[in-house]
Amino acid sequence: MSHYDSLLLDGDCGLCNRVAILLRPRLDDGKKLRFLTNESKEGKEIIEKLSGKKQKADTVYLIKDGESYIRSAAAIRCLLYLKWYYKIWYPFVWIIPRPLRDFVYDIISKNRHKIFSKPDVCIIPSLNE
Repeated sequence: MSHYDSLLLDGDCGLCNRVAILLRPRLDDGKKLRFLTNESKEGKEIIEKLSGKKQKADTVYLIKDGESYIRSAAAIRCLLYLKWYYKIWYPFVWIIPRPLRDFVYDIISKNRHKIFSKPDVCIIPSLNE
């Protein structure tokens, strides 16, 4: 599976689980994206290879063609893996300045455990089957 790009999400987060469940059936047939948790062995190994700042980010990570993206940059790039009618939103969202996108992302991230209950079972690893 090394030729797949990787999306690393928090396995204890209800929002992250819902996002993975939402994304999986909407992936473009030609796109190769696997879902991992930050806490998994492979997820930890990927994060350890990133720069110190990114290692400490405690966020969503997207590893695409060997490049790493975090926060809103990772979230928005997920649109590029989806079918065309979702993908067309990418330029409209990308035009929003990154500091503003990350500000909104950080607000959601800090409150995600309050808004979305922790899943009983993390669905993320099974999405790769």
